[in-house]
Amino acid sequence: MDYFGNIDNIKTAFKKYIKLLPDDGILVFNGDDENCKELEKCTNAKTVTFGIKNETADYVAKNINFDDNGFPTFDVYKSSNLLDTFKLSISGMHNVLNATSCIALCDNYKVPIEAIKKALASFTGASRRLEYKGSFNNISVFDDYAHHPTEIKATADSLNRKKFNESWVVFQPHTYSRLKNLLNDFAESLLTFDHIVLTDVYAAREKNVFNVTSKDLVDKLVALGKPVQYISEFENIEKYLKRSAKSGDVILTLGAGTVTEISDMLVQ
Repeated sequence: MDYFGNIDNIKTAFKKYIKLLPDDGILVFNGDDENCKELEKCTNAKTVTFGIKNETADYVAKNINFDDNGFPTFDVYKSSNLLDTFKLSISGMHNVLNATSCIALCDNYKVPIEAIKKALASFTGASRRLEYKGSFNNISVFDDYAHHPTEIKATADSLNRKKFNESWVVFQPHTYSRLKNLLNDFAESLLTFDHIVLTDVYAAREKNVFNVTSKDLVDKLVALGKPVQYISEFENIEKYLKRSAKSGDVILTLGAGTVTEISDMLVQ
């Protein structure tokens, strides 16, 4: 949003992109998303839909169950007929949706189902996407690049499907402009974590001409009734977590900046 400005500009960009598809191509799109449904008007290519909520999609994921690691097993139905059962080695409902899109695409190119199942089961995720960094004192440490409220909610959903006692998140806001524009959304996205630690904004390309700091997010969370710790120095965050987290807990470092260094500090 900091680049496109509004949802209409984003939709226009996608429509321009879809118009590049040749007529003999395939457009695979999310049938759960009303905005995506507009895209099939922009191409003469074959269109294929996937989804979880939309029962009329061409490929629908159903009977979704998560194990103690938060890894899902689910059935995919093709035109209301069971295609097969699939298992992932990454967590999160959003990855069930991602996988269903891959299944739809591969099936349309006649990739054998067993090959699709094997590939999906062997994929352990991209770097900095709920990446397991290691552990100390029986406390698991994960790291994630999420720096937008929607991404944070998806990461929180993935983490909360794992089995643990209490969760600790260390969040480093990325850019002052994003924090200023989405302050309320950031606060809401962090509420599901048991313990929250905030550190200073990672400025990236910006200077703070927006009159906002991480302490504004602290105030917003406190107003929502959520206890939060503000700690500036990474070394002090490391000490606080090692002193406070207990066996069986989970720690997540969160943000697109240097916060990932803390996860390395904790497990080394």
